[in-house]
Amino acid sequence: MTDKPDLEDIVEELSYLEKKVLLTLKDLKKATPEEIQREGKFKELVEVMNASSWLRSKNLVTMEEKPTRRYSLAKKKWATKNLPERRALKLLRKRHGVLTIDELKRSGKVTENEVPIAVGWMRKKGWATVEREDGATVIKITEKGKESVSTVGKDEELIRSLGKGEVTELEVEPVIIKMLLSRKDVVKEREIVRREVALTPLGKEVLSIGIELKEEVAQLTPELISSGKWKEVGFRKYDVGTFAPSLYGGRKHPLSQYIEKVRRVFSEMGFKEIEGDFVELAFWDFDALFQPQDHPARDMQDTFYVQNPEKLPLPDAELVKRVQEMHEKGGDIDSDGWGYDWDVQEAEKTILRTHTTVNSIKYLSEHPDPPVKVFTIGRIFRRETITWKNLDEFQQVEGIVMVENANLAMLIGILREFYRKMGFEKIRVRPGFFPYTEPSMEVEVYFKDQWMELGGSGIFRPEVTHPFGIKHPVLAWGLGLERIVMASEGIEDIRDIYVSDIDWLRNSRLPRV
Repeated sequence: MTDKPDLEDIVEELSYLEKKVLLTLKDLKKATPEEIQREGKFKELVEVMNASSWLRSKNLVTMEEKPTRRYSLAKKKWATKNLPERRALKLLRKRHGVLTIDELKRSGKVTENEVPIAVGWMRKKGWATVEREDGATVIKITEKGKESVSTVGKDEELIRSLGKGEVTELEVEPVIIKMLLSRKDVVKEREIVRREVALTPLGKEVLSIGIELKEEVAQLTPELISSGKWKEVGFRKYDVGTFAPSLYGGRKHPLSQYIEKVRRVFSEMGFKEIEGDFVELAFWDFDALFQPQDHPARDMQDTFYVQNPEKLPLPDAELVKRVQEMHEKGGDIDSDGWGYDWDVQEAEKTILRTHTTVNSIKYLSEHPDPPVKVFTIGRIFRRETITWKNLDEFQQVEGIVMVENANLAMLIGILREFYRKMGFEKIRVRPGFFPYTEPSMEVEVYFKDQWMELGGSGIFRPEVTHPFGIKHPVLAWGLGLERIVMASEGIEDIRDIYVSDIDWLRNSRLPRV
């Protein structure tokens, strides 16, 4: 059994405006905020709303919300102008009850656009019939039409009322307003919420012990002390258990926070960041990485090709020739290449980069000697079907290491350390295939009781490195940053990362450093 609340304590914790609302409701019992503002002589409606909300949280009042519809004329002209069918009916009566469509058009009583509207509504209202006679469409008045010439329909009466001002749904016949709403540009509808505030039994009990309306202050100020006014005011009692709204400061988007974390992790591991352009030459994105020109990834269905400029100049002719020979016959190393005629026009095409590996190979072309430890974080573009785990535009993280005697065991060690620093304890690698690495591996982390792929890795093939004069192994790996965010934040749909969910943006935890 719960203790009965102390009414005097409740009164002491009420603010000046809360007391004022309660005293106003003592006579009104139930009222809208506007009525409370008027009767209680509040300066602003927001004072009533704020005080009522706090009273509701203290179970002293209820606040009921009732949606209601209001109607008004869509165009002011209908307040003084007859409907098209009314104008047509008057003309029809003047023409002795018979009129052709062409005569109606030429009459000037209705516009050309209003002719079908006038005829249609005269038929709906039973005012006229429409028949074909001697190749002409003829309108004939009915008995009901003759009677209606001198009477006003209910829809017309409602239009006249709307001409004087807005009316509520309680003031109109549902059938009539529905008829007018079916017409274009005659009546418009808006929905408003009517709020009513009423005393609860506890609120009535609080009022029964008496409430003194006295100016209150929240804190003692030098001005109150020096003026002596502190003797005349009341000091409001604080309730430390009362609900207080959460305050949120500005913060970066979680994805930006993870980008910064990746940068810190790479920097701690001795890497240097490099950058590149979104628009790239197909030569660097595909050909330099030994991806054949008939590979499915190079189709329009998988890659975004740029129309302007459609082509870009190729790099040094000697380098291009070495890449061409590597594709066609394996160059001067122990390789068969791809065994086809390499097309320079395919290599000249302009695309949106499909991976950040393009940055890595361009950097290696300028720095062919070890040691090299660089990384890239950047946006890439692919013609993917957007699903819970795929986007057509996303962030990719790329890292490469070139040192003497680099091997697969070193790559696995780097990967484990990188992902451990990113917060993943259970990591595994398994064999994979990528056109420009051999051997190749896929990296997976344990997420939601299953293994989730985060990216690919491997050692650049000699066919990739040899044309650039690179004589040492190059370890490489790439991953989708959004996948890391999903696994870390428990997000099941990758699209949610880019949805403006203010609660998630405010409450998401900072990535662990």
